[in-house]
Amino acid sequence: MSWKPTPASADRLRAKLDDEFETVAKPEGLRRSSDARREREAAAPAVEPDTWQRSSEQRGNARGGSRIGAASGRASGLASGRASDHAAGRTSSSEDEATAQDDGKPARKGPSLKMRAVGYLSRREHAREELARKLAAYAENPDEIESVLDALEKEGWLSTERFAQSLVHRRASRQGAARIVQELRQHGVDDTQVAELREQLRATEYDRALEVWKKRFDAKPEDRAVYAKQARFLASRGFAHDVIRRILGEGEDD
Repeated sequence: MSWKPTPASADRLRAKLDDEFETVAKPEGLRRSSDARREREAAAPAVEPDTWQRSSEQRGNARGGSRIGAASGRASGLASGRASDHAAGRTSSSEDEATAQDDGKPARKGPSLKMRAVGYLSRREHAREELARKLAAYAENPDEIESVLDALEKEGWLSTERFAQSLVHRRASRQGAARIVQELRQHGVDDTQVAELREQLRATEYDRALEVWKKRFDAKPEDRAVYAKQARFLASRGFAHDVIRRILGEGEDD
């Protein structure tokens, strides 16, 4: 009768054989690997500790030097750029100052003095003194204004006589002779011309005052208070007292 191993006994036998194989083979493998490592270490050239330390320091210095060099290059580039910008700004500023100042005088901006005067005269007539006052804010000296005004009068642009006639025409329908004459004198109109214009205004004073009164009031005053109110209104417009009495009546005058 032959013996046949059962599955359990077969597994135990296989495990026992594996243990015996590992016990024999493992130390040999370890010995072979350790022998090879010792051979490699013996064959490699020996490095002294000082040499290794110096080489490490040199590598560190080289890396640090490269970083410092790069930073220094960037800093010098920025500094040179700022210096160039500063120099360019200073140069442009100097050029602007040289352009703005010619013989110590600031450069004038905008239209010339004569063009400004022509612009004023194109809108309406001006007296000579009135136009001189307007140009004073743009002129460097009074002689320049006088020169421009003389040229404008010679060319026919400026005429104080025309200004006086124009002012009378614009004011006559609303104001009396006294008010208009006062304004003419303020603008420097010649006394001879003012006297002539006053006579012309006085000749039409009553008719003009009557039209102004009719536009404002419906009827003549019935009592002293209304009379005083209407009289003050006409007097404020520059009409003469004798003309006011003719319009409102003699008996109620203050």
